[in-house]
Amino acid sequence: MGRIKSLLIKRTAKKFVRENSKAFNENFDSNKKAILTIIPSKRMRNSIAGYITRLKKMNK
Repeated sequence: MGRIKSLLIKRTAKKFVRENSKAFNENFDSNKKAILTIIPSKRMRNSIAGYITRLKKMNK
């Protein structure tokens, strides 16, 4: 099993997907690059990009 994402990560990721649905896809690296300018923290950026990737795969 994977790690459980915090509410902050989930809330932020869902907000980004709602606002910029076209900017994100099922590729983790491209999602990480799309968030690069918004989130300065590397650990948080990777966590949010991973959750966005998971959301996109689930809504396929």
